[in-house]
Amino acid sequence: MKVRIEGYGSLFGVRDLSGDVVRPGAFTAGLVRLAGAELPMLFEHDPLSPIGRWTRLSEDSLGLFLAGEIDTGTRAGPRAAARLAGGTLTGLSIGFVLRRARRRSDGGRDLLALDLVEISLVAFPMLREARARIAVSLSSRAA
Repeated sequence: MKVRIEGYGSLFGVRDLSGDVVRPGAFTAGLVRLAGAELPMLFEHDPLSPIGRWTRLSEDSLGLFLAGEIDTGTRAGPRAAARLAGGTLTGLSIGFVLRRARRRSDGGRDLLALDLVEISLVAFPMLREARARIAVSLSSRAA
């Protein structure tokens, strides 16, 4: 079974718990480099716990919008889908390579160019507002 989810992996102009702020356009070049390739969806950034794939990544006026599918046939997929449905696992966190940033006087950074490596469902996102929700559940016959 696949569970379709969507949400924002990052929001522009919002300070995360480390003081970083992603600026509009930070994902543009990296998304071009991905050229339609699917990005892995991990459980809590664990490379040994893939739970699905991201099928849509796009910048809009708010930030990085994501849509993807949790595969409940994976080891951690059923647990992740159940926790998301129950509201105890709604955080999103981006794994990235920093290409360009600017230090701010308050000690934080403005993140100007990032290449995404993975995006995880997490309990505690660095950007508290980065959240996912279930879009629709599909049986494997309909997917």
